[in-house]
Parts: sequence; C-alpha cells; structure tokens
Amino acid sequence: MNGSVAEALLGLGGNVGDVRATFDRAVAMLCAGRAVRLLARSSDYRTPPWGIVDQPAFINAVIMIATSLDPRALLAQGLSVERALGRERANERRWGPRAIDIDILAYNDLVMREPDLTLPHPHLFERGFVLLPLAEIAPDRIIAGQRVSDALSRIDISGIEKLPPLRLSAERNPPR
Repeated sequence: MNGSVAEALLGLGGNVGDVRATFDRAVAMLCAGRAVRLLARSSDYRTPPWGIVDQPAFINAVIMIATSLDPRALLAQGLSVERALGRERANERRWGPRAIDIDILAYNDLVMREPDLTLPHPHLFERGFVLLPLAEIAPDRIIAGQRVSDALSRIDISGIEKLPPLRLSAERNPPR
C-alpha cells in the first residue's frame, strides 16, 4: 500500500444463504488488491434480527483493515462486493433479509456527515450485534469519545451467541 494508510472497522452481516461462507468471500474480495489489508477479524455471532424482527437470525462479524482508500472509495468497494455477492439494495426492505451487508463503522478518527456516508456509523453504539464482535478485536479503541468496551457494557446483548470457528479444510490449513 502506498501513500497514507488508514485503519477502518467494517461490520459484516447477513441472514440469507451460507452467510459465513459469504463473509469469507467478502473479506477475500475486499482484500484482493493492494488497497486493503486485513488486520483482524472477530468471531462470527448469531444475532436476533434488528429493525424488522420477523425474519431469520443474522450472522454478524467485524473486521479491522488497513487501507489506502479514502472513505468514499472504501464505501464504493464495499457496495461493489455486496453486489458481486448477490445483494440488490434497490430491491430489498430496509433492515430486511440480505445475503451480505458491509458497513463502515469507523475510519481512523474521521467524523463525516453526508447524505450517503456518516462516520462513525450513526447506529454503532445502539447495536450489540456490532459492539460485541468489535469489542472482541478492539476493546480499547476510542470512537467518538467512547471506549468500545465501555459502550458494550451499557447495551443489551441478550440473545447474541458467539459461534464456534468453522473447521478449516486440509487444503486451507495444511499440516506442518
């Protein structure tokens, strides 16, 4: 990566299809070029639906990346990955079922308020399904003046279940 490098936190979510495999593909696609490098990935969590409750449970995770992309270019890349994995935002209900959702939670310490991009994410501190995986990989991170672990301690996380790691195939994890 050339030029300035930012640290960004991205939330992943979905409840249609094999979500955990979709997460793997999304992370691989996000990190396919030189502009994005994975620094950390939380466990996957099964979470009750939020917003519209009459739908299947979601799977959520958070990744930390280093990126040379500016926030708008990172947003565009995330939306492109969503489309490549079958998401059509124009044809779905807000907070409804989806194969993949990629949200920018924070980008360095940037504060941005624009119609299509608000940083940090405007609902970050309301959502246990974001704060729990975020606290797993960045508990001491300060976002908008709040320590992630402190924000987590003030929110209801009932019904959120940490999922065991997926067993890796021999091809992905060769014996030593």
